[in-house]
Amino acid sequence: RTVQLHRPLDFTVVTDHAEQLGETHICKTPGAQGHDSLVCRIYRGFPRVAFYLMNARYAVLGTRWGFCGDGGEHCLSAAGTIWRETQSAAEEAYDRTPACGFTSFVGYEWTAGPGGGAHLHRNVIFRNEKVPDLPISVMETGFPAINLWRALDAQCQGGRPGCEAITIPHNSNIGGGYTFASGRGLEDEIDAEEAILRQRYDRLAEVMQHKGDSECMLDPSAPDEACAFEKLTSPRMISYFGAEPLRPTDFVRNALKRGIALEDKLGTNPLKYGMIASTDTHLGTPGLTQERGHPGHGGGGKPAREGVPPGLPDNLLFGPGGLAVLWAEENSRDALFEAMLRREVYGTSGTRPTLRFFGGWDYSPELCDAPDLPARGYAGGVPMGGDLPDPPSVAAVPSFVVAALRDPEPGASPLQRVEIIKGWVEGDSLHEAVILVAGGENGADVDLSNCQRRGAGADRLCSVWRDPDFDPEESAFYYARVLENPTCRWSQWACVDAGVDCSDLARVGDGFEACCSEDHRPTIRERAWSSPIWFSPR
Repeated sequence: RTVQLHRPLDFTVVTDHAEQLGETHICKTPGAQGHDSLVCRIYRGFPRVAFYLMNARYAVLGTRWGFCGDGGEHCLSAAGTIWRETQSAAEEAYDRTPACGFTSFVGYEWTAGPGGGAHLHRNVIFRNEKVPDLPISVMETGFPAINLWRALDAQCQGGRPGCEAITIPHNSNIGGGYTFASGRGLEDEIDAEEAILRQRYDRLAEVMQHKGDSECMLDPSAPDEACAFEKLTSPRMISYFGAEPLRPTDFVRNALKRGIALEDKLGTNPLKYGMIASTDTHLGTPGLTQERGHPGHGGGGKPAREGVPPGLPDNLLFGPGGLAVLWAEENSRDALFEAMLRREVYGTSGTRPTLRFFGGWDYSPELCDAPDLPARGYAGGVPMGGDLPDPPSVAAVPSFVVAALRDPEPGASPLQRVEIIKGWVEGDSLHEAVILVAGGENGADVDLSNCQRRGAGADRLCSVWRDPDFDPEESAFYYARVLENPTCRWSQWACVDAGVDCSDLARVGDGFEACCSEDHRPTIRERAWSSPIWFSPR
């Protein structure tokens, strides 16, 4: 199968799972030592069985198969072959000319699954072509994330001149409580040493991807109806269709609140995350995020080895994934990597709205009308991902400017509203608030029989907002969230295009039964999330 994006990407990275690079290469290479092992025969003959069998081995036991040889030598050697091919592919795709047409990074995925399949996975992205000889996998580090950061210190930052990396936790929504806990384990506390090490590497968090949203969860004590968005039903990878309740600690907003509390204690915020989104595609199709025609993403979803299965192409709870947006001076590895380091990034649920967010102490209410808004935003404060400087006076109150433009794609959904989410520490308590700053509920909806949108919206929304409840003695963060008018979700598009009529269940085609399920979410309200801006009392 092939696909073609109708809108190109500026950059990407393909992050294959480090733990299986050598094993799968051996199983696919006749004559390789281990090719005729039982595990490899299962891999070739029963790939779906092998998917669970091989993943469970390293996820639960963290050990290699016997065919890998003493110390895993055969699999490590084979992994080196694939790792070199990965580097060559990234180099071939990278446009080093002054045109800066496309940027590719070298990277991989560190795939820890402690606690019976908790999703402690991290994408490891390197600044340039200077990388370790082998990707550092769970086989070498064990499950504690702190061992990954220490190994990167030894083999990259401290052991190879010019080598730099960041680690991006993804799918924290199925992290089983591990993602934002101490990198040593659930029973440990984050200490000052870990806080510094963690902030060196864990600069960004993935707020949205194929397997759901990780921004926030519905909390009766702090109601935010927009948190009821693309949620899975369990906090662990192996049970995401089960009844185990979600964990509030697995969501980015709660991690951000805990981070500012830890900064008050440790002097460093170990959970200071910029926000991006990505696809987590297992078909090698980054950027394939449109709802209509979604082919599924493989991996933990529906298998697609022989093509798209009949009916819905993916599990009902999954989706096309999101996109990462970086504000950088140019489309080059160095410039984009610096943007990630300073967290001047935002994520979208798959559409392409433009989002600016600045914080300062003296933005004028007329700034939204200025043609040079970005330049004045930088001149008067800090962009998303930054830290507010000290207040210029005792009575100073921070102001924020947020500007959003509708996705320029013809037929894209208009904008509905813009919100600023604030989190803060007051004594020993953590708080949050959602403030509507532009637009609002507009009654827009969708005709589910044909997926036609109904109702008006905006091409542009902008606001300058001052925090009336600011306390210079309290740590706080602020980020912007932009919501579009509702549209048909991928699953509803598939149901409509197949002519599914839920009033006549006997005639619903094979594989489309979920179209008529009570669990089916027929619409989606696409959105974007900025990275936060932080304030810390001095």
